[in-house]
Amino acid sequence: MSSIIQLLPDHVANQIAAGEVVQRPASVVKELLENAVDAGATDIKLIIKDAGKSLVQVIDNGKGMSVTDSRLCFERHATSKIRQAEDLFSLHTKGFRGEALASIAAIAHVEMKTKQELDELGTHIIIEGSKFISQDPSVLPKGTSFAVKNLFFNIPARRNFLKSETVEFRHIVDEFQRVALAHPNIYFTMYHNGSEMFNLPNSNYRQRIVNVFSGKTNEKLVPIQEETEIVTIEGFVGKPEFAKKNRGEQFFFVNDRFIKSGYLHHAVMAAYEGLLPNGSQPTYFIYLNVPPNTIDINIHPTKTEIKFDDEHALYAILRSTIKHSLGQFNVAPVLDFDRDPNLDTPYQYQNKTAEYPTVQVDSSFNPFADEKPTKQSSGGSNSYKKQEVSSSNWESLYVGLKNDTSEVETFSFESEEVTPSLFDEKEEEQTINRTYQIHKKYIVSPIKSGMVIMDQGRAHQRILYEQFLTNMTVHQASSQQLLFPLQMYFSNNELKLIAELQPSLENTGFVFEAFDTDSIHISGIPVNTTESEISMVLEQLLSDLQDGIPDSSFSQNDTIAKSMAKSLAVKTGTYLTEKEQESLVNNLFACKEPNVSPFQKPTFITMRVEDIDKRFAL
Repeated sequence: MSSIIQLLPDHVANQIAAGEVVQRPASVVKELLENAVDAGATDIKLIIKDAGKSLVQVIDNGKGMSVTDSRLCFERHATSKIRQAEDLFSLHTKGFRGEALASIAAIAHVEMKTKQELDELGTHIIIEGSKFISQDPSVLPKGTSFAVKNLFFNIPARRNFLKSETVEFRHIVDEFQRVALAHPNIYFTMYHNGSEMFNLPNSNYRQRIVNVFSGKTNEKLVPIQEETEIVTIEGFVGKPEFAKKNRGEQFFFVNDRFIKSGYLHHAVMAAYEGLLPNGSQPTYFIYLNVPPNTIDINIHPTKTEIKFDDEHALYAILRSTIKHSLGQFNVAPVLDFDRDPNLDTPYQYQNKTAEYPTVQVDSSFNPFADEKPTKQSSGGSNSYKKQEVSSSNWESLYVGLKNDTSEVETFSFESEEVTPSLFDEKEEEQTINRTYQIHKKYIVSPIKSGMVIMDQGRAHQRILYEQFLTNMTVHQASSQQLLFPLQMYFSNNELKLIAELQPSLENTGFVFEAFDTDSIHISGIPVNTTESEISMVLEQLLSDLQDGIPDSSFSQNDTIAKSMAKSLAVKTGTYLTEKEQESLVNNLFACKEPNVSPFQKPTFITMRVEDIDKRFAL
């Protein structure tokens, strides 16, 4: 009987490995940038075309490779980072498995140029789908240039699974930012379709963060620093007032390697306890330095997850460090026991009782005492003369009034003609449907068959959703102009996203006056929207569009309408007056689909009188 188990050919094994290592163009960017960092480069350039589908090229000025190493680096499990298993627990480099270049070469056209500093000539290698096409000596500068073209050219199914260029480019930018933030001492530049996207000169951590995210990032940061035997912590956390809805600007670095850790994130959130509103996420850039033998990096193919030896101690140290920094820089509310000595009671008066001031009153003073009449001055001057009226003659003031009452009675007033009402007052009071608010969340309205219980938040979402969708479809949205334009700061990626959404946002009532390199100027906002809500609306919109902008215009408008409706709808705990409750009820049942919210959740339920009777009959 023939054997069933067979060894896979190298090109098939490389393609299988590529499925774990290379998921999208951003994976290629990550591997090539980390290789350039490991090569000791001080200047790294990233060139992208068509969001990495056509070209991903990384050029560095590192140490380069010899002729033998340049050919050997494309073999599986060939690496210069480790020699034995014990080296896995003393890693100081990014990569160590030796699978990245072999996997990339199996699914793309690869062109590599490399040269060491002391060599006269470099090496130029071309590989297509794990097949060596050529290897020639060439005159090259010191360093390595690695170009990956036509990614997934031999795996059409994988290429079809790629998202739009906007989504893929966002993933590339994420990987670029992670490497650039971890190494501020390296000069990074990035180009996309011939345009310069990032130009990051070598600097310190704070300046690198500001250069990457631009805007007013510097004003948002609070430094943290702690040094213990277990870990050395440094970096920055954001002030609570700058918290956002999404989790975009959150970075953990362990030994200059970006990682994802829900456990450490929970420690950060615990430090912000009581300082953030519900659903908000703080910004943080935290750099941890631990002994290499206390962590295990080799637990995930992308090396973004790390296992720590003593997670509980690390959790406590990180939480206390952030909490201390927030209090030290007067970000968190603290009790201030320092007193102003100028406001203290002087020492010589501490044991003395207060002396009350004495008030002298002239008991014989009478402001209503009779005064002598003033005489007229000579010369005919107009002086006023006081007329005294004797109290005994007061009755004379009212003489003749009884006789004049007939004249008063002769006045007649035109009577208004009273028209009978169409309905009896008692019947009219009974026909009025009053609404009631329960726990500032539900609105109860009586109907003929029973009553309607409405969720005020979902109902308002449905109303706003249809209004925004109608405005964007008809292009007749009204806008309220601001007296002073509103300037808002965003990162480069967020500004590009808003620029792409500008036509749709203008159809909802926004008026954009100008786009700067790090901010936008808004001179008009939608009706019934306050200026303080604009920041929340745009942040929620950017959070909802993390996976990219839909291709079709209807889907794009639908996403924007849903996001804005969710941001501007009344929340649970908001008190509504009786008129507001009635308006909400009437507007909901005027919608095309009043039964469900934009997110397909019920907006109201009905309870019949028969159902209520059955409950009492139990």
